[in-house]
Amino acid sequence: MNNLADAIRKRIKFYLKEKNMNVWKLCKMSGIPCSTISTFMSGKTELIKLDTLLHICEGYEITLSEFFADPMFNTVEQDKNDD
Repeated sequence: MNNLADAIRKRIKFYLKEKNMNVWKLCKMSGIPCSTISTFMSGKTELIKLDTLLHICEGYEITLSEFFADPMFNTVEQDKNDD
């Protein structure tokens, strides 16, 4: 099982490869500052806003439904520190 943040990171990495993009291009396409994406992807922060994730999906030209359409999201658990 993954925690939600790890699952989202894996999915972002999946789409980077799928769309033949790097983080810089994703930042340009989504309008999200590279520092925001880099900080989340490096694990320095565990939280990502839903609207930020929506902009990332727009950069990938996919919907939020497509982003979360992966079996790993069926088994994510809440981080123990997120009470």
